[in-house]
Amino acid sequence: MTLGPVMLDVENLELSQEDKEVLNHPSVGGVILFARNYHDTEQLTKLVQSIRAAAHKNILIAVDHEGGRVQRFKNGFTRIPAMRRIGDVYNKDPKAAKKLATDTAWLMAVELRSVGIDFTFAPVADVDYKKCAVIGDRAFHSNPKTVYEMTYAFCQGLEQAGMASVAKHFPGHGAVKEDSHCELPVDEREFELIYQNDIYPFRLLIQNNLSAIMPAHVIYSKIDSMPAGFSKYWLQTILREQLKFNGVIFSDDLNMHGASVAGSHYSDRSNAAREAGCDMILICNNRAAAIEIIDDFKIASDPVSATRLTRMHGRKPIDHSDIIKMERWHTVVKKLQRYIEDPNLELEL
Repeated sequence: MTLGPVMLDVENLELSQEDKEVLNHPSVGGVILFARNYHDTEQLTKLVQSIRAAAHKNILIAVDHEGGRVQRFKNGFTRIPAMRRIGDVYNKDPKAAKKLATDTAWLMAVELRSVGIDFTFAPVADVDYKKCAVIGDRAFHSNPKTVYEMTYAFCQGLEQAGMASVAKHFPGHGAVKEDSHCELPVDEREFELIYQNDIYPFRLLIQNNLSAIMPAHVIYSKIDSMPAGFSKYWLQTILREQLKFNGVIFSDDLNMHGASVAGSHYSDRSNAAREAGCDMILICNNRAAAIEIIDDFKIASDPVSATRLTRMHGRKPIDHSDIIKMERWHTVVKKLQRYIEDPNLELEL
């Protein structure tokens, strides 16, 4: 059955009757999970299975699970340091840093795949200009070349575990002060500066078969009056035509303030994102808005877009109980846990 273009959330640890009805809607093709959906690995595995059963299709199941301050599942999962901590290793030993990024992503992906989750919205490919607190240590580095090398290494680790990668926030969220969750950031730089620096990691990741991209809820005022996620120029002219990107474009959450410029009605926002070029739109933490969107979807299904979405399904299924049999898992866990317990220690090189 074709995947619909809407990704939404569910309320609790188990599905409600309303959850089940919403999941079975033909416009719904994905679910994003949050910390409120997690108690332990057994419960989460059952929740994931019940989501797919209620949807009556192999629905995509995702999570924002980057490490650091953005890690939804904690007890029962390995604590992952912020990516900046791994990026700091690059300053002393680039080869060791890239290996650590690959191993960390592999471990993260293996643990998520073991409970049935298809992918996580990672890596952050933003360049950190020391301006944007919401990005901050979620970014690997302030040097575009280093950001590319580290995100590419991270993507390799995800791939080794059977997980697609989602680079965010195109064309770059790091140069604005405002948090697009609660404000509408405006980046006033010229296109050439953005292209040479912020787009650099995305461009090279695309050349290496990047699976998916999430655009920023940021207006780049010298280029377009709309945020990137609602801009045909950014998504079609730049991403699809100039950069030759043929992967999935996910919108950022349409419930964020940065999306408000696209319309006061959530259905207007979703249609604007789809018209601009998003394959799947996210609507989180607002069930009324999600119902409005799926009941008023005006954009016809696109078979090319639907085909792209199927590539986001996880591969290499693994049982959670088999993880502890993996020598690589033990090695990486030991390294990361030692650092989490004492952040003053340097990560082993």
